[in-house]
Amino acid sequence: MRHRNAGTKLGRNTSHRRALLRNLVTSVIVEDRVETTVAKAKAVRPLVEKMITLGKKGDLHSRRQALSFLMTDQSVDRLFDTVAPRYGDRAGGYLRIVRTGFQKGDGAEKAFIELLGADKQLEVKKQKRDEIKAKKRAELEKQLEDSKKEEPGEAAA
Repeated sequence: MRHRNAGTKLGRNTSHRRALLRNLVTSVIVEDRVETTVAKAKAVRPLVEKMITLGKKGDLHSRRQALSFLMTDQSVDRLFDTVAPRYGDRAGGYLRIVRTGFQKGDGAEKAFIELLGADKQLEVKKQKRDEIKAKKRAELEKQLEDSKKEEPGEAAA
């Protein structure tokens, strides 16, 4: 019987599971969206919501509690400065889990876990990535053209 046994073990021992969940919570707060398995997303959801609730309180004790759980000082600053104020009038339900398909190796079901209201920030990040890709593509095409121009000269010599 599993009476009063809350949470899932995720195939890990206690310290490994705690480290995994702390890393995932930190990543969600810093990145706004993380792709992981559905089981891990469901396990991390209440922890992220607790961190956002601490961020909404905003006092020193809450900040210290968040520092003791999150992995980086940068994530705590982001939690208290940008993420928590976004949900000032919301009473809960700060996350969305979107299923995306299956993992190639073992067939595990994948999902995005993302903060609600972070669409603008995610769109800006996507535009930056697209610009970087376009610059790299242009540089590679230029290098390819230069190498094609040099080849006929080398063959004649």
